[in-house]
Amino acid sequence: MRFRTAALAGVALALAAPGTTRAAGDADVAALQVGLATHDLYSDVVDGYVGPHTLAGLRRLPGATTLFAPATRAALGTYGANALGSRPLVTGTSGWDVAALQFMLAWHGFPSGRFDGIFGPRTRAALVRFQRWAGIDPIAVAGPRTLAALRLPPPACPLRLSHPIDARPTDGFGPRGSGFHTGIDYPAPAGTPVTAARAGVVRMAGWLPGYGKVVELRHEQGVMTLYAHLSRIMVEPGRAVARGAVVGLVGRTGDATGPHLHFEVRVGGAAVDPAPALD
Repeated sequence: MRFRTAALAGVALALAAPGTTRAAGDADVAALQVGLATHDLYSDVVDGYVGPHTLAGLRRLPGATTLFAPATRAALGTYGANALGSRPLVTGTSGWDVAALQFMLAWHGFPSGRFDGIFGPRTRAALVRFQRWAGIDPIAVAGPRTLAALRLPPPACPLRLSHPIDARPTDGFGPRGSGFHTGIDYPAPAGTPVTAARAGVVRMAGWLPGYGKVVELRHEQGVMTLYAHLSRIMVEPGRAVARGAVVGLVGRTGDATGPHLHFEVRVGGAAVDPAPALD
């Protein structure tokens, strides 16, 4: 079996240091990985990069040829029947094209949970949020206009930000397992001060499911920063805070296996990679 790896420079295996910016992988590669996983042929991260685990799974798939060939999709059965863009995607559809859609939505700041190729309520909600963000009629149908918008580069933070804690990041923005991590994690001892990454106004200070105790700051140009899993909140909604002001203390509230800060940046409601904006 021959694979077109030489022609896939844009989707070659790439590794980024913790907390550094990562390029979005290829949505069709991600869809292939999801399909291989449904056949128990892939158990690594759904990251959209052609690596040894992806190629090993492809070699073990009976009938597969090159990475994106119709024969390879046919080898995946009904899952591979529809390439991305071959039909409108609506609630109830499933398969390769839906997995690719989920991957593209996540990289544009609107993840929908696990990459599973099933257009359910969470994918519908993420799609509607993206369509509103992109100025597209929020009709929950992914057609040509939506896919064209998703093929544009993901949004980025227009502002410079400071690191919100004196700690080394270990888990950055991007795919994690079969899902998507929407921020940067900074493991640190409980009680470590967490500071505002930029001057702003406290939009929210309280509890969010999964995030635990959270502070969210509103900045200019539609930018918001979020500080999660805190053990203690040190500010109140409506308060103006300076860059570097303490907004909370590290904890492990919400869905956290250990004390750390989860830091997110959103632009107009879309989660973006914080790393390129950090000084």
